[in-house]
Amino acid sequence: RLLLLLSAAGLAALGAPQPPNILLLLMDDMGWGDLGVYGEPSRETPNLDRMAAEGMLFPNFYSANPLCSPSRAALLTGRLPIRNGFYTTNAHARNAYTPQEIVGGIPDSERLLPELLKEAGYATKIVGKWHLGHRPQFHPLKHGFDEWFGSPNCHFGPYDNKAKPNLPVYRDWDMVGRFYEEFPINVKTGESNLTQIYLEEALDFIRRQQAAQRPFFLYWAVDATHAPVYASRPFLGSSQRGRYGDAVREIDDSVGKMLSLLRTLSIAESTFVFFTSDNGAALISAPSQGGSNGPFLCGKQTTFEGGMREPAIAWWPKHIPAGQVSHQLGSIMDLFTTSLVLAGLKPPSDRVIDGLDLLPTMLQGQLTDRPIFYYRGNTLMAVTLGQHKAHFWTWTNSWEEFRQGIDFCPGQNVSGVTTHTQEEHTKLPLLFHLGRDPGEKFPLSFASTEYQGTLSRITLVVQQHQDTLVPGQPQLNVCNQAVMNWAPPGCEKLGKCLPPPESVLEKCYWPH
Repeated sequence: RLLLLLSAAGLAALGAPQPPNILLLLMDDMGWGDLGVYGEPSRETPNLDRMAAEGMLFPNFYSANPLCSPSRAALLTGRLPIRNGFYTTNAHARNAYTPQEIVGGIPDSERLLPELLKEAGYATKIVGKWHLGHRPQFHPLKHGFDEWFGSPNCHFGPYDNKAKPNLPVYRDWDMVGRFYEEFPINVKTGESNLTQIYLEEALDFIRRQQAAQRPFFLYWAVDATHAPVYASRPFLGSSQRGRYGDAVREIDDSVGKMLSLLRTLSIAESTFVFFTSDNGAALISAPSQGGSNGPFLCGKQTTFEGGMREPAIAWWPKHIPAGQVSHQLGSIMDLFTTSLVLAGLKPPSDRVIDGLDLLPTMLQGQLTDRPIFYYRGNTLMAVTLGQHKAHFWTWTNSWEEFRQGIDFCPGQNVSGVTTHTQEEHTKLPLLFHLGRDPGEKFPLSFASTEYQGTLSRITLVVQQHQDTLVPGQPQLNVCNQAVMNWAPPGCEKLGKCLPPPESVLEKCYWPH
């Protein structure tokens, strides 16, 4: 680390150009339709709308997964969750990382963005939600971050602190409290000062790095829009959209303050800023505590457009032309590759990197043809190529959950599409033209020329993808404690969450 600091100082002394600062703003469960610039009718995001007017809007930008933790792993590794291990093998699994159930985390073999940026002399900080493992070997400071203020997970709870403890909040290596205790969240009123604390952490980091003349990477991963949503007192009741809108308004205000500070410090033109979300709005929490996915079908936890198409804005004054809209198919994984190129680094060559460099798009308006893969667990559910999307599997959630009131697509039933059983379409995929039909309501006729030509192109892309795919070790299989701690005669307890060999399961655990 000292060598890197000396190297950066030496370059500065020689007058070598310093790479731009990088500020990635990742929202939690914020939907495509939550910003005024995307058509939200209340127009309550003036700072983000201004950011879009001064930069570039991406209406076709995607997460790598419809859940929080796999999406975040994809952003920081530039790799699909099926490659980096942030997936499950549990029947098209939906489960993400939760400390009470999951013991896995980001593997040491993965090279994360902050770790690589440090090679170019960057100071690195994460503010907010980590979500890539809570055990010591998965700590952010062991994976490239210099500083951390936040939590391993979002603010679920409050819990009884016996059977389930409230989640810890860390400053670097030290636990400084817990949600609902030292960091209060009033579930009844929605009042919490967490977003203001996260904002001050960001502003302080920016000021310190500017004073030190050191390039910085700030990953601002706030969680106010994840249920139970919260906002500080000045913003409560200020929105036309209820408590969720209050949280969005406070985030918008925070982004405005960060961009204003960059201008005040005269480093706006040397700072690349990108705003997006980890997955679509959680319609299960709507309408009071969930956002809007605009015209798109369903939401978080599904591989329909509402689950994975995200708001996205790039901002870099005097570099990215103002007022631009790009129809490039973008991915959250592209932020990994783009950030490395900004820093003058090459992506790792010893592994498959799924993220593209978006600089040609942002600086020259170039478009690159590329597919978007929609995974749920270890299953490829759908693929988008150009304007067309093919569904190889459809599934929202089980009938059992649906009858209990759990609905990922409220008010949006599309017969034969939003299925409550896992429906396979690998022989005859359901095809949609997303330009004409963004809501995925009208599948193309199997007999049409458009269907046949599109299917042949997508089939080739899928075959090439699957032929070279080497899945990582799944990190998010839920621990079933009843299974882990029970064993029939002659069999050992499993004692871990990762899936045991099939032979062991067949001999010792089925049908238990």
